[in-house]
Amino acid sequence: MPTYFELLGLILPVFAMIAIGSGARFAGWLTPAADVSLMKLVVNVLYPALIFRAVLGNPALSDPRNVYWPPLIGFVTMAFGILAALWIGRRLGFEKGQGLRTFAFAAGIYNYGYIPIPLMEELFGPDSIGVLLVHNVGCEAAVWTVGVLVVSGVSLRDGWRRLISGPVIALLLATVGNVVGLDEVMPTVADRVISTAGACAIPMGLIAIGATLAEYLTKPSQLFSRRITPMACALRLGLFPAVFLVVAKVLPISPEMKRVMIVEAAMPAGIIPILIAKHYGGQPLTAVQVVLGTTAVGLVAIPLWLRLGLSWVM
Repeated sequence: MPTYFELLGLILPVFAMIAIGSGARFAGWLTPAADVSLMKLVVNVLYPALIFRAVLGNPALSDPRNVYWPPLIGFVTMAFGILAALWIGRRLGFEKGQGLRTFAFAAGIYNYGYIPIPLMEELFGPDSIGVLLVHNVGCEAAVWTVGVLVVSGVSLRDGWRRLISGPVIALLLATVGNVVGLDEVMPTVADRVISTAGACAIPMGLIAIGATLAEYLTKPSQLFSRRITPMACALRLGLFPAVFLVVAKVLPISPEMKRVMIVEAAMPAGIIPILIAKHYGGQPLTAVQVVLGTTAVGLVAIPLWLRLGLSWVM
């Protein structure tokens, strides 16, 4: 069982990469004009390469439970978080037009990519990433349907269109590749190119996240809300992790999927609500307050939840 400080040592490099992105923005090395092109590169090329290489030939995915349970759990846990935060927010007096919908979306979504991927690899080895990435398909489905609907009220059809993306296509191709045995015949050169591109996905993505957050760090007084920040931390790093661990304990899922749920239970809010709130008429500052608040508290809370989950669920 890793100690608290060993677990803390695993997550600090992740946050250090985010800090590098913010530092690059403040230094003028990574300008706002580069944000869109950088994220397009990550989402459409590097991240799909990571998914393809992690899923293709992954022995953990030979267990049928690791094919149908992960996306189902990803969708249900993400949708539950959003709708539960919406219900609780209303009971606490949050109102439409004053951040209720954005709060629910931001607090309900856990970070399912750039932080848990390196954590899973360090804790459980590279094969565990494949199960996580299959799980993330369900997360994406919930974000672009339930999440977007809550924030903006757009039609489900518009949300579903977002699912036709590079990462999903890469997952489908890798799944077909597993069926036909592509891993055994793929040329070494192609394998190395895909693996190298995939290795760039997480560092580049974290740097891009740091650059995006930097614009809000220039006004630190706005980053904390006496109402929003504590409630987001109570839900995202208090109530929801407890629910996740109970579910992971009782469900008849594989050990690999239990590990995914343990790691996801400990995660702070994901950054994607900031981008979606900007695009769909939400309140980006509310999303920033949730994301930065849960991330800061997560430096302490993540190792604690990981230790509890590893000792109790497994």
